[in-house]
Amino acid sequence: MLAAALPALAQDVTYRQHIRPVWEDQCERCHGSSAPNYETFMGEPKKYEADDKGPRMDSYESLVFFVSGPREAGALMRRLDDGANTKDGQPGNMYRHLGRSDKRKANLQLFKQWIGEDAWVVKQTGELNQEDLQKIKAAN
Repeated sequence: MLAAALPALAQDVTYRQHIRPVWEDQCERCHGSSAPNYETFMGEPKKYEADDKGPRMDSYESLVFFVSGPREAGALMRRLDDGANTKDGQPGNMYRHLGRSDKRKANLQLFKQWIGEDAWVVKQTGELNQEDLQKIKAAN
């Protein structure tokens, strides 16, 4: 039922209208304004993880860094994936935070539409090529 309410086309999905509300509901507690920026987090990740904090993703620019940024491209897809795109079938470590059951599936589908179905790959940052990066939509 939830999936029927999702926008039908990737170009219809935007950060402001669709992704930001999901982020506020499911991600803000750990990745909001009280979270450290990327550089600070990477300096002491275990310290912040022990406090249930990840790197800050509280703006379009900071979230897209984990989609197509030079140091973390693909990280969002790897971490939110349900395991359907991995060799071992294991979901990413943030998949469970997308909600429960149908809500989780609908939220994942929304992120996939935002990024672009053809762009949803679980490659490591160094494995992504220009063709992969050019497929990413992630509209603001």
